Amino acid sequence: MKAAADRIRRVDALRGFAVCGIMLVNAWQQRVRHGPTSIDWVMTNLFQSRFYPMFAFLFGLSFALFLRSAGLRTRRPRVVMLRRLAVLAALGAAHMLIDPGEVLLPYALLGVVLLLPASLLPRGAVLLVGCGVLVASVLDPHPYVLITALFLLGLAAAPGGEARRGAGRLGGADGLGSGPLLGAVCGTAALLAAGLTWWWNHAPPGGGVYQAAALCGAAAYATAFLLVARRTAVFEALGRMTLTNYVTGTTVIVVAMPLLEADHTGAAVVVLTVVTVAVQAVFCRWWLARHRYGPLEWVWRTLTWWGTSLDDSGGTWWGTAATGQTVIRDPRSAVPDSRRPRPGDQPLDRA
Repeated sequence: MKAAADRIRRVDALRGFAVCGIMLVNAWQQRVRHGPTSIDWVMTNLFQSRFYPMFAFLFGLSFALFLRSAGLRTRRPRVVMLRRLAVLAALGAAHMLIDPGEVLLPYALLGVVLLLPASLLPRGAVLLVGCGVLVASVLDPHPYVLITALFLLGLAAAPGGEARRGAGRLGGADGLGSGPLLGAVCGTAALLAAGLTWWWNHAPPGGGVYQAAALCGAAAYATAFLLVARRTAVFEALGRMTLTNYVTGTTVIVVAMPLLEADHTGAAVVVLTVVTVAVQAVFCRWWLARHRYGPLEWVWRTLTWWGTSLDDSGGTWWGTAATGQTVIRDPRSAVPDSRRPRPGDQPLDRA
């Protein structure tokens, strides 16, 4: 079970890293422009559109991991998944009252119409279609074309049950890649991102150059994080409570709108993001030392498994939950959760 524990830690940590970038970009996008600033240049060229691709890929990967785990608990894992997506859609619809541009509802709908049918196909077919849509997404600026491609690629990348025996392969035991592959992808993606960004700034062309630069930047950031991050306690905690952090983050942005509108320099965006993420990180560490799931994550999981007869839904957020399989807590995990085993399934991702 060591591979399973490593899988959860790396996926959670990468998700936590991405949620920090999502918060920064979302806050910046709400700022009223009084004129171009250096922060605007940095955000446009280094951060905008670099983080939601990570969430989209992890959403597809976690979708497959959840289906595999649910299959050990019930004879109808896709029915449970459909209920899971319905709960996510309901949460997204409620969240839309606060943030009309939120993504939970669209992600849930795409999960129903795209990922559920795709999960019935051979992995090679999903990979082929995902690559085709990825090429199309470079030419089409609509972000949901790219999200569709990354959903499919994440679904195809998720390891099967044999991953525990193949942890040394280039793809790694969790679908996120191992050292040699990560290093090659990081170096190549960083060079492409720098070149494409320079091209876009000096001779703005059509044909999807900015989209390609953003996608390469996302790949470079994600692989660099996986390569250099060794002590991931903060990111792992943030990643295990992504739904709670996403909803609270957008709520903070809405409340702080007067500050963002009054600021002419853009510094308020950085300050707001740093303070919010720092508070969330402290709260997540404190909460997960006492509870197995975050507040909204517990609601989501409880409603997902409500009425399932083969196994229970995991009980309360303060109790030990059944997972339908033997799960051994990774003793190296930096998240303080010493009284409970780690969950046997991955939460879906939000952006």
